[in-house]
Amino acid sequence: MNPRTRRRAACAAGVIIASVLAVAAPLSAAIPRKDTWYTQHYIIMQDFERKLYRDLSAEGRKAFQELFWAARTSEARARFQSRLDYVLLNFKTENRKQPWNTDRGRTYLLNGSPASVDYDQNTSWAMTMTPGQVSESAGRSNEDLGANRAEIWVYPYDQYFVKYTFAFVQPNQWRRTQTTGNRYLGELEDFNKVVTFGIVDEAAYKQALDGLDKKK
Repeated sequence: MNPRTRRRAACAAGVIIASVLAVAAPLSAAIPRKDTWYTQHYIIMQDFERKLYRDLSAEGRKAFQELFWAARTSEARARFQSRLDYVLLNFKTENRKQPWNTDRGRTYLLNGSPASVDYDQNTSWAMTMTPGQVSESAGRSNEDLGANRAEIWVYPYDQYFVKYTFAFVQPNQWRRTQTTGNRYLGELEDFNKVVTFGIVDEAAYKQALDGLDKKK
């Protein structure tokens, strides 16, 4: 790589890393780290469920965990478990204790396999993979400016396409960056929370939740 190309690559990488760091602090503050069940499931939970769960006692949370899946279809639970199994296998390099508690892991749990994945390699989007081919390459922690700097996951939603951009940050993390002009991202995520992992009988479910033991 000649000096001019190296400087150009370094500048491009700097822009990506800067955009990641700009949002990393507020995002990380909102991400739960304890309670394994909650760290796995909060990404598919609806707002009222998250709020209630945080207010419950230890016994109340155990009961909530049973009610959570009892209120949903067996197909939804099987789909979630399949996605979690994939995350455990493919994203453990980033977080060996909680592979699901990474930006790519959370996105995969909620949205499933993207329709395609584009890779930013140096100055061009170099490669596209087909659905189900999101993979964790060996030796990913040794990446540098000559390797993949970013991934773009593409999901179809209605007649639109929603994109998630993940930038590689040394030594071994992929951080989701702010996405502009992606107006349907929130709608896609809400659809998966309400429909893909939707509640069968919300009124009966909420009534059952009302009886759970809360923190004193």
